[in-house]
Amino acid sequence: MRLYNTLARQKQEFTPVNEGKVNMYVCGITAYDYCHIGHARSSVVFDVLYRYLRHKGLDVTFIRNFTDIDDKIIKRANEVGKDAGDIAEKFIKEFYVDMDNLAVLRPDVEPKCTEHIGEMIELTQHLIDKDHAYATPSGDVYFKVRSFEGYGKLSGRNIDELDSGARIAPGEEKQDPLDFALWKAAKPGEPSWTSPWGEGRPGWHLECSAMSEKYVSLPLDIHGGGQDLSFPHHENEIAQSEAATDKPFANYWVHNGFVQINSEKMSKSLGNFFTIRDILDKFLPETLRYFLLTMHYRSPLDFSFDALEEAEKGIKRVYSALAQVDVELSKSKWKKSPFPEELVTELDEIEKHWNEAMEDDMNTAGALGHVFSAIRLAGRICEDKNLRKSEGGRDLFNRIKEDIKVWGSVLGIFERVPAEFLTELRDNRASRAGIDPAKVQELLDARKEARANKDFEKSDAIRDELVEMKVEVKDTPQGATWDVL
Repeated sequence: MRLYNTLARQKQEFTPVNEGKVNMYVCGITAYDYCHIGHARSSVVFDVLYRYLRHKGLDVTFIRNFTDIDDKIIKRANEVGKDAGDIAEKFIKEFYVDMDNLAVLRPDVEPKCTEHIGEMIELTQHLIDKDHAYATPSGDVYFKVRSFEGYGKLSGRNIDELDSGARIAPGEEKQDPLDFALWKAAKPGEPSWTSPWGEGRPGWHLECSAMSEKYVSLPLDIHGGGQDLSFPHHENEIAQSEAATDKPFANYWVHNGFVQINSEKMSKSLGNFFTIRDILDKFLPETLRYFLLTMHYRSPLDFSFDALEEAEKGIKRVYSALAQVDVELSKSKWKKSPFPEELVTELDEIEKHWNEAMEDDMNTAGALGHVFSAIRLAGRICEDKNLRKSEGGRDLFNRIKEDIKVWGSVLGIFERVPAEFLTELRDNRASRAGIDPAKVQELLDARKEARANKDFEKSDAIRDELVEMKVEVKDTPQGATWDVL
């Protein structure tokens, strides 16, 4: 597998430190608010990477942290008059609700900052002992950026260029404007812990270095997060970890791209900010997850509700095809007739290309394209009565179903019973259109009764009423079905 390594600025063949085992650390949320679609994208991207590495038979230890003490948490707690710890716990629970809805698997280890204060104090003291950090009279501890020769290697920043605009604010006790906080002296009313430098709390960058090293040996195979974390957060992680250990922090740095709204970065200040719950009020969770996979993870993803509707059409196509395949496979009579070998070869190629897409820097957009190739092949067999009734057709149907089951288990989609999902999707679309599914069913039952009584005038009137409601009725051998126009 090839992964784009931000540190190397290129795709590289992924080779873990220990054969057959992978250690992956991904920066988690700061727990002070509900998650937005940017969080959803990052979580889904690394969930798919986790799933795919396991699909390849690798033993993966996936670590994702919670920042449960931070300026933003403290500010939120003060605004609502609650304890910072209670705020963090509340939004960690809400995070799980959102992630469970999106079928994001739980990592193997989920450390919290406040549960690892001892490790952070130990790391800070070690950096002071190695002359990479210093304590100030007021109790702050800063990392000496210029003491670490490789600073800027991840983000490509030049230390002299950074220095040109840097300033020390009045009252700060930094030795250099580039230095960053490892430990912050306590302020009145803030949570704090006892340290050799007085009461205080850890800086944001420190926690990931301390927690990752506690659970796995360095270097990490993969360190991941959003593109916005590359600098300064990940750059500072590298500096403090490598200065402390004298060995690489992580071999592969993987960053997902931004979610944009109408080609602008999502931002509360611009009023274009959507939480996961805003979206799931209107669309099914699987539709959102599918949408997040339709663009390569490193590319910007432009969000709109129109784009979600297009995603909904795509996922409906797949499930509709799988439902039709289920109908064909439910038939018991199969003919031992010749089956074109080229169709078998075509599916072989589709399977090969799906794997190639995932091996090429986890190209989920390309992989989805090959899912549709398999669906189109199933459709061609369904349209030919000789092929769909042959044993060869049955065998290919089963292979296509198994392929999509396996691919879906990696992508975290296409895992529902097709008929059940399509009903839920239809009802969701009806809700958005202001259509009451119970009212539709009531009219369909009345129409069925009218037809049974040969009251075709009433039957047609009911059908017209349904059309006015934007409901499409289809009469099938199994009875009438309906969908939203």
